Amino acid sequence: MISAYYSSSLRFFLRTIFLLLFLSLNLFNTFASLTPNLCPPDQRDALLELKTEFKIRKPDEFLDYDGNTMNVTSYPKTESWANSSSDCCNWDGVTCDTKSGKVIGLDLSCSCLHGRLESNSSLFRLQHLKNLNLAYNNFTLSPIPDKFNKLMWLETLNLSESSLKGHIPTELLQLTNLVSLDLSASSSAPNTYFAPPPSLLLSIKNPPLFLPLLAQKLSNLKALDMSSVNISSEIPQELSYMFSLRSLHLKNCYLMGEFPRSVFMIPNLQSIKLDHNPDLRGELPVFTVNNSMLVLSLMETSFSGTISDSISNLKDLVSLTLAESRFSGKIPSSLGELSNLSSLLLGSNDFTGEVPSSIGNLKQLTIFSVGFNKLRGNFPSRLLNLTKLRGIDLGSNEFTGSLPPNIGQLSKLEAIFVGGNSFTGSIPASLFQISSLTHIYLEDNQFSDIFGLENISMLPNLQFLFLHSKSFRISSPLDLNLFSSLKQLVGLALSGIPLSTTNITSDSDFSRQYRYLYLSDCNISEFPEFIKDQRNLDSLDLSNNNIKGHVPEWLWRLQELQVVKLSNNSLNGFDGSLKTVLGSQINVLDLSLNAFQGPLFIPSTSITYLFASNNNFTGEISQLICGITSPTIIDLSNNNFHGYIPRCLGTYMSSLTDLNLRNNVLRGSLPDMFIHANKLRSIDVSHNRLDGKLPSSLTGCSALEVLNVEGNEINDTFPFQLSSLQKLQVLVLRSNKFHGMLHQSSGVWFGFTELKIIDVSHNDFHGTLPSDYFLNWTAISLKKDSTQLRYIGDFHDYGYYTSVVLMNKGVSMALERILTIYTAIDFSGNRIHGQVPESVGLLKELHVLNLSRNAFTGHIPSSLANLTALESLDLSQNKLSGEIPPKLGDLSSLGWINVSHNQLEGSIPQGTQFQRQNCSAYEGNPGLYGPSLKDICGDIHTSTSPPVSEEEEDEEEIFSWVAAGIGFAPGIVFGLTIGYIVASYKHEWLMKIFGRNNHSLAHRSHSPKHCYFVS
Repeated sequence: MISAYYSSSLRFFLRTIFLLLFLSLNLFNTFASLTPNLCPPDQRDALLELKTEFKIRKPDEFLDYDGNTMNVTSYPKTESWANSSSDCCNWDGVTCDTKSGKVIGLDLSCSCLHGRLESNSSLFRLQHLKNLNLAYNNFTLSPIPDKFNKLMWLETLNLSESSLKGHIPTELLQLTNLVSLDLSASSSAPNTYFAPPPSLLLSIKNPPLFLPLLAQKLSNLKALDMSSVNISSEIPQELSYMFSLRSLHLKNCYLMGEFPRSVFMIPNLQSIKLDHNPDLRGELPVFTVNNSMLVLSLMETSFSGTISDSISNLKDLVSLTLAESRFSGKIPSSLGELSNLSSLLLGSNDFTGEVPSSIGNLKQLTIFSVGFNKLRGNFPSRLLNLTKLRGIDLGSNEFTGSLPPNIGQLSKLEAIFVGGNSFTGSIPASLFQISSLTHIYLEDNQFSDIFGLENISMLPNLQFLFLHSKSFRISSPLDLNLFSSLKQLVGLALSGIPLSTTNITSDSDFSRQYRYLYLSDCNISEFPEFIKDQRNLDSLDLSNNNIKGHVPEWLWRLQELQVVKLSNNSLNGFDGSLKTVLGSQINVLDLSLNAFQGPLFIPSTSITYLFASNNNFTGEISQLICGITSPTIIDLSNNNFHGYIPRCLGTYMSSLTDLNLRNNVLRGSLPDMFIHANKLRSIDVSHNRLDGKLPSSLTGCSALEVLNVEGNEINDTFPFQLSSLQKLQVLVLRSNKFHGMLHQSSGVWFGFTELKIIDVSHNDFHGTLPSDYFLNWTAISLKKDSTQLRYIGDFHDYGYYTSVVLMNKGVSMALERILTIYTAIDFSGNRIHGQVPESVGLLKELHVLNLSRNAFTGHIPSSLANLTALESLDLSQNKLSGEIPPKLGDLSSLGWINVSHNQLEGSIPQGTQFQRQNCSAYEGNPGLYGPSLKDICGDIHTSTSPPVSEEEEDEEEIFSWVAAGIGFAPGIVFGLTIGYIVASYKHEWLMKIFGRNNHSLAHRSHSPKHCYFVS
């Protein structure tokens, strides 16, 4: 029985084994039938040939729009492609069709490919491709081949960040199956600065034809990214007919004109980015319900208008960026209904009012930026409810009150910008307990105390600390060793706070990692020795201290140092010889307002901005200045330089924007060196001993705004040829030997349409002025927007402003900054005769009119009553007759009048302004009478003062323009006063601090810009 049992079991076992083997063979055959075929030889050979067309070279780095290194990891995918014996469908980056084996996908992004992409490339033999990605390679600025139309099955094409240039071939528009097209570049090539010039970008040859064709032919597109393609055109309405679009990115495309609102209303559009197109205008539409928008970004455009309440219909919106545009009005409370919003950037616009409390409902918000607007009110306390906040930017607004003491509950906060407001009280101690903080900007407020600064060591990640202010009540100097433990701190600004630096020695634990040190107005009396060890230092500001003696030689040996500001100290020399420091990399050097003597000191040929005014430099302007490679601003004013203006200055006129040689002892003629000076915005050579004629090459200064040659011996006729300079706003020829007439032949317009200030006084101009002389003085005739006070120079590099001295209200006034709305005409001290042109009444925006010390005859034009902005009128010492027009008494803005020493008669107008004038304003006119005159002067005819000579006038004390401005119209007084109160420290706000590895604080531009955050 046992034997039979085992025999039966053995048979069962063998049958089971046979069955399993049978099933296994069938399964093997089944799976074998599903295994893809080896890729066809023609496909394999095409790939292997493609591999040989490019060198493998790992790029150093790719830079984004802000010049920051992008986080891109590259490796050579094609190196893994084997010889002809292997299956190419298994190669890195290759995808094959599962049935035919044809190559349908090729992803060679970030593959270190280097070389030209040619039209005969074997790539175009892979004609079954559906997906092609060649992004982040270096095709060495070769054009896009016109053979892409052979890849007719393409659905996705990505050529972004691959160093391509030239016109986009129209053959791309034949790829009608495309659903995604990416030709973008945030930098045109590795190691190229952001915002490359148009010549390094891809471009569209005929945008008005190409763009409508794109909308028509590629109607299946869901994603279109042509950022940094030079389009230089308007966006056509046809783009709004691309109903499949889900994302449209056209950043930095040189777009212009009005953007069609209908594009925003494409039904499925989820992301639209139009950033960095400053000439692109438009307004936000009224958004409808069920809008699917996720990302809306219009930064640095000319979009304007208000944000309507319909913004609340964008229920899915995650990111809203409207920064650096022209939006205005109030921030709508309806923004608080966008429950998914994580990033809100509204900075650098003209928003007014208060931050709506509904912002506190945005529980997902991580970035809140509203800096550089006109917002007011207290710190938005509802922000404290947003526990996910990483960045707050309220800087440069009109906020008041104090910072909340419980601000420390924002435990994830990385950056806070509240500088440039009017916050008062104490800086709360809880702020210095947020360990995640990397950036603290509290500067330029009115804080009185800093609580908890001793706990600054609790912020181990702190990189930037800006506290500078003059309002802190600090009883003893702050010890810089307080910051020794902050090893990540690279930017420190304590300007206005008394400091102690003497106890920092080479053996101390003080950080040597600083890149930016701003210690202006800190009561420092000697050059801080610890700076010697700051090997990474980029920018140093020691201005407005009490530092005496010499500048140490070791300063110029700091290899990374590029910005040095030493102005307004008592420094008088330099250690070391000039030859030993010429290797310096300094590009911004400010030595102004010191006591330096001897020849000019130039430690670097790479200097871009040179400020050496208000010293006692002597000798000829050093030939070393001619070794500077590409200067932008040169200011050597108020020194004792003599000799001739070096003709070598003409060799770099193509880069120069401002040249100031005022108040030296220079002689000879102004060199004829301006033929290529198309960037030059201001020239000031006043108060020297220059002679000869104005150079004809001045007509090459197409960007010129200010020309001042006052106080020389230039012997020439009026420079009518300069009327071709369409941006010229200020022309000062005062006190020279100019002669001839102030108008050309009859019927020829004056031509200077943008001129706002003209001073030709104290020359030898003669002749009459035609009745239509002022007919086309557009800049002084048309009403200007005076709500935004700006100055000539506001947008100049480094915030450089030109000053000018003008006669106003009988005194010389030095305008340290020139308001763009300020207007003045001074023809005094010449030999002009005839009648005052009636067309003077067209100058409705004129503030100062001085026609004194000429030989004008006839009546005072009644049209002067039209000059409703006029503040100062001087018609004295002419031969005017008749009565003073009664309507002049209605000019409420007219604060100063002088009609003395004419032949006027009749009653003085009854206006209040006339009654407030000094007696001397009317003397020398025996025929004048009236009650107001008796009230002012009694009998003014009993004593008549002789005319003041020109020499006496020239020796008049120059009054501060702020003091002399008393009596100005309120708007002008406010503007001039605000312009005078300038912080001694200027900085460039951080741009996009999250995700960037460096920044250029106070490096390339010291004019205030702002910071925006990106997640």
